[in-house]
Amino acid sequence: MAIVHTDLQLSRVSMQMEDGVAWITLRNPPLNVIDIPTMKELALVLAQIEPEPEVVATVVSGDGKAFSAGADVGDHTPAKVVEMLTEFHGLIRMLVATRKVTIAAVHGSCLGGAAELAMMCDLVYTSEDAQWGFPEIKLGCFPPVACAALAALVGPKRAAELVLTGRSFSGREAAEIGLATQAVPGDPHSAVEDCVSELLQLSPAALAVTKKALYAWDSIHFDKGLARAEKIYFDDLMKTADAHEGIRAFLEKRPAKWTGR
Repeated sequence: MAIVHTDLQLSRVSMQMEDGVAWITLRNPPLNVIDIPTMKELALVLAQIEPEPEVVATVVSGDGKAFSAGADVGDHTPAKVVEMLTEFHGLIRMLVATRKVTIAAVHGSCLGGAAELAMMCDLVYTSEDAQWGFPEIKLGCFPPVACAALAALVGPKRAAELVLTGRSFSGREAAEIGLATQAVPGDPHSAVEDCVSELLQLSPAALAVTKKALYAWDSIHFDKGLARAEKIYFDDLMKTADAHEGIRAFLEKRPAKWTGR
């Protein structure tokens, strides 16, 4: 397949299809924050890729010095949070449902929503020194996708520790605990290209059907778990004073003053 550039009007994401692979790149400098417009553009390119029968794999990476620092904290305010989670979780559901093999190439920061996006890919190649984490708890919030799916990848105790403390960890640790497929020194793209070259020797139809079978059980639990996590986020978390204080404190660049309410 020749190089095919998308004809979509994109400003935060780029995509090209080349020789059986769709390459998606986050381009929202300086840290490729995933704001609502970025979520919408990612959904558009995934929808464009899906009907292409010759595309075997979709690779997601970040331009510049980071994969992504995560979702835009400003989108967690009461006026935007419903739209933000609806758009983001719609994107995650598309990523889970796609028939293509999905691959994340992670370097630099991979935090919060970006870590959730990467972890939901089928395969993840990360630089050893990449900075991973789910820091939402430090803002008085929680990561719904990680709450629904992280335990299946790293085990319930490790998932609880990562979500409840919000600590950062390296790409090397991400691979050691099963969150990433492989950690490599430096740029992970060489490892991604090696993987892609193997996938391209296989039947796209067989890969798609195998993906469906591989996740048949987990997808049932994920759908129910994410729906439950969304309900808790809207019905419980967003009614707490601490959630609103955490977001305000971050935006105002000051320490949060927790009240426990």
